[in-house]
Amino acid sequence: MSAAIDGDQQGRVFSRRSAGWEVSQYAVLDASPNAVVAIDEQGRIAYVNPQVESTFGYAEGELLGELVEVLLPARVGERHISHRNGFLSNPVARPMGIGIDLAGRRKDGTEFPVEISLSPLKTADGVRAFATIVDISARKAAESQLAESERRFRAVLEASPNAVLAIDEQGRIIYVNPQVETTFGYDHGEVIGKLVEDLLPARVGERHVGHRNAFIAHPVARPMGIGLDLAGRRKDGTEFPVEISLSPVETADGMQAFATIVDISARKAAESQLLQAQKLESIGRLAGGIAHDFNNMLFAIRGYAELLAEDLSVEPSSELDTAGSLQSVAAITTAADKAAELTGQLLAFSRQQVVSPKVTALNPGIRELEPMLRRLIGENLNLVMKLDPSAGNLMADSGHLDQILVNLVVNARDAMPDGGTVTIETGNVTFDEPYAVEHFDVTAGPYVLLEVTDTGIGMDHETRQHIFEPFFTTKQLGKGTGLGLATIYGIVRQAGGHIWLYSEPDRGSSFKLYFPRVDAPAEATPHPTVSTAIEGGIVMVVEDEPAVRDMVAQLLERAGYEVIAVADGLEAITRASSEEPIDVLVTDVVMPNMSGIDLAERMMDRYPRLGVVLLSGYTAETLNIERVTRRSAIFVPKPITSQRLIQAVHQAAATARAATARATGRS
Repeated sequence: MSAAIDGDQQGRVFSRRSAGWEVSQYAVLDASPNAVVAIDEQGRIAYVNPQVESTFGYAEGELLGELVEVLLPARVGERHISHRNGFLSNPVARPMGIGIDLAGRRKDGTEFPVEISLSPLKTADGVRAFATIVDISARKAAESQLAESERRFRAVLEASPNAVLAIDEQGRIIYVNPQVETTFGYDHGEVIGKLVEDLLPARVGERHVGHRNAFIAHPVARPMGIGLDLAGRRKDGTEFPVEISLSPVETADGMQAFATIVDISARKAAESQLLQAQKLESIGRLAGGIAHDFNNMLFAIRGYAELLAEDLSVEPSSELDTAGSLQSVAAITTAADKAAELTGQLLAFSRQQVVSPKVTALNPGIRELEPMLRRLIGENLNLVMKLDPSAGNLMADSGHLDQILVNLVVNARDAMPDGGTVTIETGNVTFDEPYAVEHFDVTAGPYVLLEVTDTGIGMDHETRQHIFEPFFTTKQLGKGTGLGLATIYGIVRQAGGHIWLYSEPDRGSSFKLYFPRVDAPAEATPHPTVSTAIEGGIVMVVEDEPAVRDMVAQLLERAGYEVIAVADGLEAITRASSEEPIDVLVTDVVMPNMSGIDLAERMMDRYPRLGVVLLSGYTAETLNIERVTRRSAIFVPKPITSQRLIQAVHQAAATARAATARATGRS
């Protein structure tokens, strides 16, 4: 290319002052940040602005008069001539090469991507075509980087071992990776465009819409459903446990939510197996502990019974050692009481104990127990009481509350051999829905807090993991059965409450017990006095265990009652029809063929003024004793002392006589 311009060429050059153009008008083109080139009807360059030099590397004088194809790659030059002639014959402002990647060529021969806009201008010398040329190298590089980033991002998603899907703001699925097909059983085409709720169990679909809208309104990356068991639904309708993490991504089309879904079926199965193994381990420890303790008690009972039998067989009878015999009897009674206490603890742990709950004020009961608690901990320990005057009432068995306090305080004492402080605290606590969601075993609502804290040796993580298991103890051999905390756990759970332990080695322990708060006044504790004098009357005893049946019959006969003893409910109904009217029915609850509850109902229907005493060691929930206790039947938990049995029969007989008197008075 020559920088010199001959006369003909000079006439073809578009002068900056020809056709009425002024220098000021060129100033606009000269100031453009993009390269601007003008060509005449022969395709020769008639004008270039300063940006052409920085864009293409040519000085102004080098380009004027040259064909515009000099600025294009050689491979497109010939084709471009026809495009240029087509534009000059039909000049209309437009972008050039729509849908085509255009390129420019610099003076050094390098090529670069461009965008070109064409604008025709009619002058005295004919039509001139102005081309605005934008070097889009930076944009193309950015687009290339973005494309590469998107390619890597998609590759990561495609290679993920977990299902990944994206939804738009309407909750419709717009992307799924291959694992979604594997996990949910849908083909790619089947799931795109569906609402995400189609991948969830129907029972949660409607509720999920609200959660989904809330996430889109306030998008924050987070795991979904903390503390909840989440489930997915496959194409065949089967459900499976999942974990889901959500990530919001802002796009040109709006916010999109990416969900990573992990099928945790295998983990759940492993957890279930581990839990089963732990249960079996606990049951083994429980069985071993029961066997050990009961063997000791049975050994004592059997041994003293043999001593007693040996004493009673002495001939002549005048040489009978009465004192020794009574000592054997007392020892047998003590061993039996310990066995009864053990069974009570086991029932409390398993939440199968019969309880007598009533609305109770927590603080007064603690105050009544305070003197005994101070004696229990001794003089080298401090007992601090922080009882909130506003602490509400709860529904509980007052005897159980005393048992809890004594047990926790004794444990605290044993954890502080070198002295320390035991703090008993009460108060009101309210758990809201978010807290309840994060703690799966908590129900939202108001609670009463009972907290016992010590400054003792504390517990490590391993100990805390087992502390509520039956027969697990950190005390020395012979210092405890390991049922205390297991019993407390059972009592609290049976009352509908929750128990949490906070403890660290050398930093003490804090047991926090939460009982559901009730808005009812505390009930007064009755102290009935029932006479044990001989009352007389006919009592029917129904018990399928011969030894128990004979023992109960003898106790009642010695108390002055006439006793009819039978083995089951059917025999009881038959005998009741043929004998004189009975005054009191004493029946075991769990018996073959007919339960004591069914028997009591049928007998009370037939004999409306019959007194009824039920004996059992099972829970009220298991037995459904309300069916008859609301009709004045008396329930007495086993094991039972002779005095308590006779009192119950006296009370039932008195109730029956009162009913008879009322009926006679009306007649």
